Amino acid sequence: MKALQLTCYGDPRNVIKLIEQPEFGPLAADEWTIDIEAAPVSPTDQYIIAGIYGELPPLPHGLGCEGVGRVSAIGSGVKHVKVGDRVIAPLLQNTTWATRIKTKETWQRALPEGDLSQMAQVGMNPATALLILTEFKTLKAGDWVISTAANSAVGRSVIPIAKARGIKTVNIVRTANLIDEIKAIGGDVVIADGPDLVKQIKEATGGANIPLALDGVGGPLTQQLIEAIGLYGAVVLWSRMGGVDPTIATIPVLFTGKSLHGFWIVNWLKIPGNRERLTAAFEEIAPLVASGKIVIPVAGEFELDQYVDAITLASKYSGKAILYPNGKR
Repeated sequence: MKALQLTCYGDPRNVIKLIEQPEFGPLAADEWTIDIEAAPVSPTDQYIIAGIYGELPPLPHGLGCEGVGRVSAIGSGVKHVKVGDRVIAPLLQNTTWATRIKTKETWQRALPEGDLSQMAQVGMNPATALLILTEFKTLKAGDWVISTAANSAVGRSVIPIAKARGIKTVNIVRTANLIDEIKAIGGDVVIADGPDLVKQIKEATGGANIPLALDGVGGPLTQQLIEAIGLYGAVVLWSRMGGVDPTIATIPVLFTGKSLHGFWIVNWLKIPGNRERLTAAFEEIAPLVASGKIVIPVAGEFELDQYVDAITLASKYSGKAILYPNGKR
């Protein structure tokens, strides 16, 4: 079995090794194995390699935060999957950049068939999109939600998840040249960021009382979102792509009951019972990916030994690089 291993932090060319691992022995009753078919290079992987992620396991360790594969063997007590099922690999365990992995997790179920490069990405960004959309406010059909970084993988996932629930989206993009593209994938309203953003949102939504805004940018935009949401509305900060900390005016928060929340899926997964909730989450998300309603752009596809080229391409943030540990089929 082959796997990529991180030996220290730094330049991927110098700190990652392609290693041989021994085959797994007999499986315990609750163990099962996955032959990894495809695994993306995500920003999380790049932050871990650089040594700047929020949590870093002891070195050396494996790599790969998400992916999909086929169940290759099961212990005598495993009933939730069967050999041959395509499944989501365990999330955020630094294991998927490998030909085969072993797990005891019980939340996985067989996935619908779909484009492999897209199904490989179902684990992290679409899941984050669903959770930020549902964990902080109970939205009903007809409600509006504001989503920044609308061109990102999470932003692109928010749109079809919201649409399937009857929720309307105001999508904020960095530049006007992205407006038509985001409208084409289902964005109800798409607006380029600018100084009159709050006014544009109110005009586009007919002055709706917007209960939720999802912010992947931070900086001055966060304050604009606080101004744009309604009484007791919430802003959920899920990333900081703008690279600048927000400066929040406290008066609107104080007198309107508005709130700012942070969301990091790593912490969400640590809450007892939440991993079991993934079963229902992916029963909602996976069909949207398999049917092509959620599409995350792919920039390139690579064999496992081409990891340097894959990481280099992924670092340009023009689409995901996908690794095929057992070869592209």
